[in-house]
Amino acid sequence: MAHEEIDCMVQSLEEGMPDEEILYDLADLFKVFSDTTRIKILYSLMGGEQRVADIAEAIGATQSAVSHQLRILKTARLVKFQRDGKNVLYSLADDHVYTMLAQGMSHICE
Repeated sequence: MAHEEIDCMVQSLEEGMPDEEILYDLADLFKVFSDTTRIKILYSLMGGEQRVADIAEAIGATQSAVSHQLRILKTARLVKFQRDGKNVLYSLADDHVYTMLAQGMSHICE
């Protein structure tokens, strides 16, 4: 965990209820997880970098639908991308995203 993330969490715990803006941002983050297609995309990316076509094939969706959902996931900072020549490779933004998905799966599989 980054130092500023720990500071944010510790400060929130010490001060009681976090600022309204932080709670709003947290609620927005969880809203992104409310779409099955986005969850499928994230789950697929847990295996590593992929192109849109590969993701679409893996989840059984059109490339257009995947591209649309990837824009939402990028805005929420859950995925990142890099260019590799003509290809654009998508991956999970960081280990936090992997951990959230893994913890969620663990929770529902108990």
